[in-house]
Amino acid sequence: MNPASASSDFLALLNANQGILHRVCRLYCSDADDRQDLYQEVVLQLWRAFPGYRPTAKISTWLYRIALNVAISNLRQRTRRPAPERLGDVPPEVAPPPESGPDADDLADLYRAIGRLSDVEKAFILLYLEERTYEEMADILGITQNNVRVKMHRVQDKLRHLLTQPV
Repeated sequence: MNPASASSDFLALLNANQGILHRVCRLYCSDADDRQDLYQEVVLQLWRAFPGYRPTAKISTWLYRIALNVAISNLRQRTRRPAPERLGDVPPEVAPPPESGPDADDLADLYRAIGRLSDVEKAFILLYLEERTYEEMADILGITQNNVRVKMHRVQDKLRHLLTQPV
């Protein structure tokens, strides 16, 4: 594959699947600047991995796998060396709802509850909200379908519990 063709193929892939990448970044970063930084890091890692992509795998599986691995690694790095508080930052607990409208409060509550999940649990919820099948989840996460079912049930129970707890 020539470099110009690879570049245009990659850009077409990226443009067609930006939603996946933005959703992963939104789930793992509450700050807009952090989300943008994570998005750029995900794109860089996708570009590096692109020559090794084999069309036998679903493109969404490949994208999710890389994006989730980068997001989880990024989150772990950020928690090891926490950034100093900047003036004007709004803590995630009181951040404004991501959208306006009648369901905005429910959506904000959901994001706060998801924010309290572990890194891996967030990945399960993201894939569930993306309406991925258990087979796709197993492929993306590198575990068996049965393990996906068990873990998904536990994560849903935990999320229900978090949503009913007062903040």
